[in-house]
Amino acid sequence: MADRAEWTDGDAECRPGGRRRPTWWAEAMAYDEEYDRVVSIGQPPENRRQALVKLMWIGIWMAYMGAPVSDLADGNHTALGTVFGGLGLLVFVAVYLALVFRHTGRALSRAAVLGALGMICVLAAVLTLTMGDDWLVLSVYVSVAFGAVLPLRLASWAIPLNTAFMVAVGVLVRGSHGLVSALVIPSLLGGFAMSGVRQMVRTTRALRAARATVAQLAANEERLRLARDLHDLLGHSLSLITLKSELAGRMLPDKPEQAARQVSDIERVSRQALVDVREAVSGFRRPTLEAEVAGARTALAAAGIAVDLSRADIHHPDLPPDQEGALAWALREAVTNVVRHSGARRCAVTLDETGDELCLTVTDDGRGATGPHGNGLTGLAERLQLADGRLETGPGERGGFTLRALVPLSRGARVELPSQTA
Repeated sequence: MADRAEWTDGDAECRPGGRRRPTWWAEAMAYDEEYDRVVSIGQPPENRRQALVKLMWIGIWMAYMGAPVSDLADGNHTALGTVFGGLGLLVFVAVYLALVFRHTGRALSRAAVLGALGMICVLAAVLTLTMGDDWLVLSVYVSVAFGAVLPLRLASWAIPLNTAFMVAVGVLVRGSHGLVSALVIPSLLGGFAMSGVRQMVRTTRALRAARATVAQLAANEERLRLARDLHDLLGHSLSLITLKSELAGRMLPDKPEQAARQVSDIERVSRQALVDVREAVSGFRRPTLEAEVAGARTALAAAGIAVDLSRADIHHPDLPPDQEGALAWALREAVTNVVRHSGARRCAVTLDETGDELCLTVTDDGRGATGPHGNGLTGLAERLQLADGRLETGPGERGGFTLRALVPLSRGARVELPSQTA
């Protein structure tokens, strides 16, 4: 029961089943994000702190260099031999760190990699043969370097070959048989484990790039959605406000009461436009066909365009919400274009089922298309594509312009058309 008292509040921390995540979970996730930012696995260090952290993780495994260091410190060799062994060990460690440290963050050139690998192989063999069996551990680091920098296919045979070479060198060194058998497994495991780390680094890099790409695509998609919503919302609302303002201006001298009603409508439309814009910015805007049919009737009537909506009030039982929203946007954009650009006197809106699709058709008798599609129709085509639909435009049978928006219907549904009256 004490654990349940630590569940955090807030919707962001809810589990899929409705339970709350404990505070230690949120703290662990925060620590993981901070650790990822500091260590930056798979990336070159960007500052001194990151370089020290990476070097610390690699330096932990340098503890196994204690055997050759102890051999030098015990005075088992001549002064010249001690100097030679110390310089060789320093060069070996420097090249090893350059391979492992640099290559896990930023890839070295092929020539540099092969040259460095050849150098540490020669150093490991020469130092072991000249200094004694305590230096056989250098071959284990050679296997680790192979796993760190070579492709998996090359490392899969280079590591066993290096281990076999270590055994062969150990046979030539007196009294090292027991040590050789003890180092075979570390050499193999260390090399192949480093190959796994290298694959993890490559995967991490790919995941970072994919995450950045997904974030950029999501931001672009959100900008496109907001641009489409604002264009369609404001274009329709401002067109209606302009028309009603002109009507109010013409009525004002002689018909003040009718002018006042138009001004009241302007206030209502502007308030609704403000609400719609807020919903669009918040991502909650999803218009319905019923509301857009009513809005289309009002806008066309205000523009003095005769409208035929006899077959546009159909409620299809199997029209999914996303598809209905796409058709509603199509109706709004089409009516806005008729009011603003067509110069038409009549406009017909129909909604029919054609096979497995529902088709919205808006036809006018205006001047027709006078140029390439604008942003409105381009955005509308994108909306319909997101809803698995499509947009068709062209001249009408008797002139003017026709827009057809088609969206798929769910299976097992047939539209019920209302009875038509003459």
